[in-house]
Amino acid sequence: MRPVIGLAAVGLLGFAFWKVARIFFLPLFMMALKVAFVIGLVMLAMWWLKKNQRDKKDGDAPAE
Repeated sequence: MRPVIGLAAVGLLGFAFWKVARIFFLPLFMMALKVAFVIGLVMLAMWWLKKNQRDKKDGDAPAE
């Protein structure tokens, strides 16, 4: 019976820790997700602009 009570206590402490930690970690996770999304959009825009500039340079002098 002793191991079952210990396991229940660890589960209860883990559940309580998750409830308290969720208040702090969930907003931090969402902020990190938003920052990663913005960085991804900036990188996509830079790639697209470089691709357009390269296409314009290549299109000026056709090789025929």
